[in-house]
Order: sequence, then structure tokens, then C-alpha cells
Amino acid sequence: REWNMKTSIVFLLCASLFPGFSQGRVVGEDETGFAECNVFFPGQVPPEGFTEPFHVKICQQYNKEPRFATLYSTKDKIPLYSAFKYTKPAQNKEENWLVEPQIDDPENDLHEMVHEADIIGTVANLGANQALTSDYVGSGYERGLLNPSLLNEEDFQMATYTLTNAVPLSPSLSKSWHRDIGMVVEQALVPHCSKKDHLYLLAGAIPSSVRVKGKVSVPETLWLAACCNAPDGWSLGLVKKMNDENSLVDLTVRELEKRLLAGVHLFKGSCGEDNQSQGKTEAILQAVSKIRSGEQVGSSDNQETKDSGLVRKLAGIIATPFIKLLELLIYVFVELVKFAFYFLWLVIKQVGGTILDGVYSLCNGMVSYLKAISMVLISIPYDLVRVIINIFLGFLQIVQDVLFITYRILCIPLGFALHLIAFPYHSICAIPSVLKDMATGIGGTFSLVIDATAALLHGFYYLAGHIVKRFVPKGSSDD
Repeated sequence: REWNMKTSIVFLLCASLFPGFSQGRVVGEDETGFAECNVFFPGQVPPEGFTEPFHVKICQQYNKEPRFATLYSTKDKIPLYSAFKYTKPAQNKEENWLVEPQIDDPENDLHEMVHEADIIGTVANLGANQALTSDYVGSGYERGLLNPSLLNEEDFQMATYTLTNAVPLSPSLSKSWHRDIGMVVEQALVPHCSKKDHLYLLAGAIPSSVRVKGKVSVPETLWLAACCNAPDGWSLGLVKKMNDENSLVDLTVRELEKRLLAGVHLFKGSCGEDNQSQGKTEAILQAVSKIRSGEQVGSSDNQETKDSGLVRKLAGIIATPFIKLLELLIYVFVELVKFAFYFLWLVIKQVGGTILDGVYSLCNGMVSYLKAISMVLISIPYDLVRVIINIFLGFLQIVQDVLFITYRILCIPLGFALHLIAFPYHSICAIPSVLKDMATGIGGTFSLVIDATAALLHGFYYLAGHIVKRFVPKGSSDD
């Protein structure tokens, strides 16, 4: 808990210091709808019929403002739909993916989406109910956005890069989906909705049994539902199959609802589908058909705009050669100036480099010469002293060898004479010791015989006394 509290403090500091820090909020079961994100639904009424316990409502926020709403499946670990409005697109920003900690650990202190790397080890069961970046790495699938970032302005665009808004798509299908949805919304839907801020969009996915790494469901179908909640409103549905990246089927919202879960209603009152203008619907479907065939679609609502565009195009064609010529002259002038400066710099660099190299080489030579002379002069006294010492040590070694040889030569006769002189002394002095040992031996033998004889006689005496006491009757005291 202490660690989570510290993490929350750090997160709040980051949110206050860096306005671009993404946020999101999981809506509790006790709250109706998507809380602040209900504004992304017509009449602020979310779709009905998604009632499974593993369906989680998320109000996706950025900079403390609601940006879009997402219904997330913790069973399939993909969003079932994301609800948003069209805003002025901004340039693509760097992908900066986030996760929603409350989906895996409702008891933690983090109430907004955060970077995955910032909460590893601090959120219990991270990845148990939602997909993580590791689930996509090496899988061959990309993180395809249901709410495409290209249909959002900068603040909204940053909030779309959350894994709770992504489904596994092949690279080609992801590119096709975002291209087709972008063109349909910008060229077919927005021009035919009189109130741009009343154009409500639902982008969703139908899960399949195919799982990425046995965890994240690969959608079998992608769909888009649009509702223009204006006086001359209309609604439209589009479907793209996973097995055909070029497919784009248009259908009514009711037909789309039948392909989803039973009892699903995407828009309140089907967004006036029964009362919508047939001519408006046909114009939208015609625009979608042109997009499907690869044609560019333009709005025909304002002929003056079209004519002014033609005039501008014609003026552009006439002015283009002069502009290109001016650009060429400017380019040539700039290149000449750059070449002159470069040539001057090259000359200065070569001359200066040559002079500096010469001075550097001369200095190195002088330093090496002085160093060699100094080493020779310093080594002369040292070598002289070393030679004298070696001569003296050699002389001492010769004297030592002569004395040792003389000692060895003199030791041989002197030792022989000493042994010869000592022989009579040792021989004569040994006689008394020998006689003493002989006398000791004879005396010991004689003493041993006497002791044996006495012991034998004592034994016979003891035996005779015992026999007499055993067999001779005792006499009276008088006898």
C-alpha cells in the first residue's frame, strides 16, 4: 500500500507537470452509463444489450478531460467498441502505449491509465484481464486502433494509444482498416452531416475463438456505426471481414445489430433510421461505393466552392512553372553560396591542417630526440657503477673458490693422520671395558646357578613338609 501511495503521488506530480500525461477511468458497476463519457453517445444513452459480467466500461480520459468511451471484454482482452466524435485530425504522433491498472486490480490506488513499464510489480495480477505489450511482441499482429488516431486532434489522438482501444490485426489489414475508415468518415460522413458536432461514431470488433498467444482474441469482423443526430439525420453501418482486407460492406444499423449479440441496440431509437432522408442515404452510400472502388470523393453541396477550387487549380497550373523556376534559381543560388563557403573552408582546412601537422611532427621529433639523449646520459654513470660492482663481486667469488678448494685438499691427509693416531688409543682403551663385561657375565651366570639351586631345594623342602602334614598322623601334645 505504501508503494502504491508513492506511485500515485508520482503520477499526480507527472500529470500536473506534464499536461500530455494520459489518463483514463474505469466506470464502476454502480454507475450508470459511462459517466462523463456519455457525451459520446446520441442523447447520452450508451448502447444496450452488452450485459455480460466481463464487459467493463471505460471512460478514456486525457489531461483530465473525457476523450472517448470504450466497452472492454476482460474475457477476450479486446475492446468490443469505442465511441467517439470526429475532430479535426492532427499530424500523427509517436505511439505511446498505456494500460488500465483498474481492470486487473480494482483495489489499487491508480485510477487512470498509465504506462505499462511504470506499474510492473506494483499492480496485482497485471495482464490477467487485459492485453499487454508482450502479448503482441513476435505474434505477427499489430495493435490496431478501433478509434483511429488519424481521426482525432492532438489531445484526443494521444489518448487513443491505449491497449484497451486496440485489437490484434495483421499489418496489411490494420493499414486497410484505418485508411478506409478515415476516408469514409472524412469524405462520406462528415460532409453529409449538417451539424459536425452531432456526428457520433462507434467502431467495434466481434471476437473470435482464435487467440494470440492463447490470450488475446483476434476479431473475426470489424464494424463501424455512424449516427448524425441532426434534424436531417441519418445512420449507417459498415463491416470489414478479417479474411478480406479489401472488403467494406455497407448496411443499416439494424442489420449491423443482428450480427452482434442478441438484444443489442447501438443508438437510441436507431438514430431515427425510420425517418431518415432517402436522398441523403443514397448520397452517402454512393460516396462509400466510390471509396470502395478507390475513387476520391468530394462534396457537391456547394457549387461555388467547387468553382473556386477549379479557379485556384487553374491559377496553380499557370503559376507552377514560374514558381518552379524561382525555386530553381533560389536553389542554384543557395547551392553556389554553400559551395563557395565549403570550398573556402576546405582550403583553410587543408592549409591549416598541413601547417599544424608539420609543427606537430617537428615538436614530436624534438621531444623524442631530447628524450633519447637524456636517457643515454642518465644511463652512463649507472652502467659504470654496475660494471665496477660486477668486477668486485667476481673477484670475491674467485677468492672464495680458491679457499674452498684449499680447504678440501688439506682435509684429506689431515683426517687420515688423525684417524691413524687415534686407532691405538681406542683399541687399548677398549680392553678394560671388554674384561669388565666378561667378569660381569661370569658373575651373573654363577649367581643365577646359586639362585636356581636354592629355589629347587626350597621347593623340595616345601613338598616334603606338605606330604608329612598330609599323611603322618598328628600325635598328642604329650607325644
